[in-house]
Amino acid sequence: MCRSTNPGLKFLTLIFVVPLLAACNQQGSRNVPQEVVIYSSVDDEYARPLCERFSQATKIQVKLVPDSEETKSTGLLNRLIAEKSRPQADVFWSGDPVRAAVLQARSAAAPYDSPQSKGLPHECAQPGQLFTAFSARMRVIIFNRNLLAGKKPPTSIFDLADPRFRGAGCMANPLFGTTSMHAAALFAVLGEQSAKDYFRRLTGNDVRMLSSNGEVRRRVSLGDFALGLTDSDDANVALKDGAPVGLVLPDQEGIGTLLVPNAVVLIAGSPNPSNARKFIDFILSPESEHWLAESDAAQIPLHEGLAAPKLFGRPLSGIRLMKVSYQSLAVQLEQLSGAFLEEWVQEQNNLPGRGKAGR
Repeated sequence: MCRSTNPGLKFLTLIFVVPLLAACNQQGSRNVPQEVVIYSSVDDEYARPLCERFSQATKIQVKLVPDSEETKSTGLLNRLIAEKSRPQADVFWSGDPVRAAVLQARSAAAPYDSPQSKGLPHECAQPGQLFTAFSARMRVIIFNRNLLAGKKPPTSIFDLADPRFRGAGCMANPLFGTTSMHAAALFAVLGEQSAKDYFRRLTGNDVRMLSSNGEVRRRVSLGDFALGLTDSDDANVALKDGAPVGLVLPDQEGIGTLLVPNAVVLIAGSPNPSNARKFIDFILSPESEHWLAESDAAQIPLHEGLAAPKLFGRPLSGIRLMKVSYQSLAVQLEQLSGAFLEEWVQEQNNLPGRGKAGR
């Protein structure tokens, strides 16, 4: 074997080899598929089509990780917190802003001031741009028109605790999903003791806890219950299916109706931050809000100039809303309401003739 001892030759070899390796690496990186990993607690039938539209527009592959029905919103939130030191997700698309506020408090969110947030109300962009709220649902009451024919329909969430509806009301598990945000909002608006009293009165009025907001829609539609608390998208599905249900925006003469925006978070230390920002721009766009408004989700666009779905019968400006802070609701959910609600759910599960409810 011959060995060169000429240092000049070695130097010349490096001059040619290093650029060649760099060129090969650049070529290889161009062949690596572009991707973004999205954790989402939004119902799959709404999240997935928008992710596919993003992929078609950008050629960036979306890896969508949905939440399970049993741990709606909470499951992915806990996963993101557990992965904080080694993030696997790029974006969290939450069905409510409270989980986004929890990620902000846990230092798991990275700031991003999307140009698409400029058309949203100022309260949608949180301090430091650690998450942005958009495209909203509402917490509503649905009632079975056949069962309440000739009777005064409910107008308030407190009607579920009214003796005239004893044994006729239902709601989803308040530990998960939008029902947990609603519970936290009641603790914030009513105060701890009054909120606890409300849940105790629900138990005393034999309000049934069901597995999900979708199950509330189904059981009220079937006539198993006269009324129930659920989300506006579930109410819209019932109406489109021709179910004999009515829709109420509750407490328009009182504490107001709870608005539940989506929220999007750039995960701190995400593996694909550039693609994550592109996805956030896409999901915050007026076009995406319009799509969510026209879909069965019937969500209310928050960009100025976009109309609310006809489902609500009036623009957002004409609806009395609960006055809440997403950051304070995150605290309520984790500290004040949590232990009591766990006990309340356990009590519900232990009542005669009732099995355990998941979501």
